[in-house]
Amino acid sequence: MLSVCTFASSSSGNCLLVSCGNAHILVDAGISARRIAQSLKCLGLSLADLDGILITHEHRDHIAGLETLAKHCPAPVFAGEGTAEALLGCAPSVGPRLRPFIPGSGFEFSGVCVSSFPTPHDTPVSVGYRLESGGRSAAVATDLGFVPEAVLKAVSGADVLVLEANHDVETLKYGPYPYFLKQRILGNRGHLSNDASAAAACTAAGGGTRRIILAHLSRENNTPKMALDTVTQALFRAGIRAGEDLELSVAPQFEMGPRYILD
Repeated sequence: MLSVCTFASSSSGNCLLVSCGNAHILVDAGISARRIAQSLKCLGLSLADLDGILITHEHRDHIAGLETLAKHCPAPVFAGEGTAEALLGCAPSVGPRLRPFIPGSGFEFSGVCVSSFPTPHDTPVSVGYRLESGGRSAAVATDLGFVPEAVLKAVSGADVLVLEANHDVETLKYGPYPYFLKQRILGNRGHLSNDASAAAACTAAGGGTRRIILAHLSRENNTPKMALDTVTQALFRAGIRAGEDLELSVAPQFEMGPRYILD
């Protein structure tokens, strides 16, 4: 059995849980340790049940709760080289359990095979993950300015894909953000637009992905409806019917989402 549950997904904080059989793996810790513990409790779990914590990069909306979490949770913390070095400075309590790896490499623990892949984002090191166990797989690809071929290859065909759909380009361009921030978000090391997310979703679905969770939506520059409509229409043009051929949803920004389970 594989399941995915988002605990929060926005520019204010990101955290999700992937469970593969009896292994429970947290991806990012961008909300408080208390909220993480409360979310786990809703699933009948505790911090002690975590087998590992995967960090994508060191921006605060992905690690805000990590320092406190590491003091109360014995699970190893995996991060790409570069990110691991940054974590030692901003979350030193992770030090004894920090497990650095080379971005793009894979590793295994608790019966789960983890593949990492570099993502183009404005930090020295940023990665996404694909987790596989028992013939099922889940992939997480957020915080990327565009989708390189290597990322498409890494996520395509995953049973569940958590995919960034950060902004609607026109809403961002004519919105209240200062010019420099708009340029950062729109750049190749920024965040993924709805249109770029839709193109990636079509490729992933063509490879066999059957559930996509749109994530990391901007509160100011996007809405769940805009993201869903853009991706749904792109899928339809590709001959894929959302709701029939593929399940498409949006991760709640500031609260726990539903638990998606694959037997």
